[in-house]
Amino acid sequence: MSKGKIVLAYSGGLDTSVILKWFIEEDYEVIAYIADVGQEEDFEAAKAKAEKIGAAKVYIEDLKEEFVTDYIFPIIKSHGVYEGRYQQGTTIARPIIAKRQIEIAEKEGAQFVSHGATGKGNDQVRFELSYYALKPDIKVLAPWKMEEFLTRFQGRTDMLNYCDKHGIPVTATRKKPYSEDDNLLHISHEAGILEDPNAVCAEDVYSRTSSPDQWPDAPEVITISFKEGIPVKVEADGQITTGALALFEKLNELGTKHGIGRMDMVENRFVGIKSRGVYETPGGDILYKAHRDLQSLTMDREVMKICDRLALDIGHTIYNGFWFSPEFELLMHTTDKAQEVVNGEVQVQLYKGSAYPIARTSPNALYDPYQSSMDEGEEEYVQEGGALDYDQKDADGFIKINAVRLRNNTAVRGETPASKPRKAA
Repeated sequence: MSKGKIVLAYSGGLDTSVILKWFIEEDYEVIAYIADVGQEEDFEAAKAKAEKIGAAKVYIEDLKEEFVTDYIFPIIKSHGVYEGRYQQGTTIARPIIAKRQIEIAEKEGAQFVSHGATGKGNDQVRFELSYYALKPDIKVLAPWKMEEFLTRFQGRTDMLNYCDKHGIPVTATRKKPYSEDDNLLHISHEAGILEDPNAVCAEDVYSRTSSPDQWPDAPEVITISFKEGIPVKVEADGQITTGALALFEKLNELGTKHGIGRMDMVENRFVGIKSRGVYETPGGDILYKAHRDLQSLTMDREVMKICDRLALDIGHTIYNGFWFSPEFELLMHTTDKAQEVVNGEVQVQLYKGSAYPIARTSPNALYDPYQSSMDEGEEEYVQEGGALDYDQKDADGFIKINAVRLRNNTAVRGETPASKPRKAA
C-alpha cells in the first residue's frame, strides 16, 4: 500500500536520481518535477531517466521568463547582494522552484514535497521555508535529514554503487572535482577541490565566462535603458534588444564574451558554516553596475542612504531563505517606491573582465551642471531661470553650524581626537 504521493524537485543528477528510486522502494508514489530556470540541461533525457527509474509522472516547467522578471530584476534593483559581493544566483532560484513545486503538489493532491539538498547547506532552508510559507500544511521529506536514508547512504560511493545495482545511469564519477549549480543568473562551483580556500581555482573550472586569453582587445560600449529601476532595452552590436528574457540573455552573451562577473569568495552560510564558492554572473554583473550608476544620478541623497541600509537587510533576507516573508514584502515595497525615479540610460564599457559605466542620462536627473560648475557665468544662468540659486557665501554659516559640536567637544575635553596617537596593533 502506498505511503502517499511526493512531488520531488528532480535535477536528473546523482542525488535526486537515488532519492527518486529510494522513495519508490519505500512505497511512495513519486512525481518528478524538473524546473527550467535557464540551466544547460537535456530536459527530455532527464525526463526519460526519471520515467525509467519509476516516476509516476514527470513535469518539465519552463520558468525562465518568470525567473527574470520576478526574481532576477528585483534583486538587481534592490542591490540585494550578500556580504557585499555575492549576487545570489543559486539563492533566488530556490523560491521560484519551490513555488511551482507547491502548485504541482496541489494540482496532483500530493501530501509531500521533497528536494535533494543536504543538511549542511543553505538550500534546504530556502526550499523548506518557501514550502511552508506557500502551503503551511505541506509535509516535507528531506532524505539527507532522514535517519533511514543516512544509514543506507553514508557517502557518494554508496550512492554510485546503488545506481550500479539498479541500472541508474549517472554522469558523475567517483572523483568528481567539484559541484555546480547553473541557471540564467549564474553558475556556481563549490566543494571538492575548491574546499581549500587557499587553492587557486583552475581556469578550466570557469564555464560561463571566457578565459583571459580570449577577451577582446577592443572595448565594447553598450547602452542599457531603465524604467523605474527595471531594464527595458539594451543597445549593442548595432541592435536593440527588448523583452525581459531576451534582454537578459543578450547581457549574458556580452558578459561571457568579455569575461565579466567572476567572483571567488568565502561566505557565511545561514547554518553557521563558512564555505568557499566560485561564481560567474556575467549579465547580472553588468546590470548591477549600470543600475547603481543610474541610481546615483536620479535618487535623492537621503533616500539613497536608506536604500543602501535596506539593501543589507534585503541581501540577508533573501540569502537566508525568507523570500516569501512579510519582512521581504515590506522591504521590496519600499524599494519599489524609491525606484520610481530611476529612469534613463547608462552607457557601459565592457572590457577585459570589467563592466564600467562611462555615461548616463535621465529625465529625472538631480544633477545640475550649473550648480556643480566652477566656471564663471553661473549667476547669469540663474537669472535666466536655470539652476536653483546656490550662493557660495552661504557655505560659511553652514560650516560653522556643523562645527558647533566639534568646537564644544574640544573646549570641554581640552583635547582633540587627533591629539591621541593611534598605535598599530
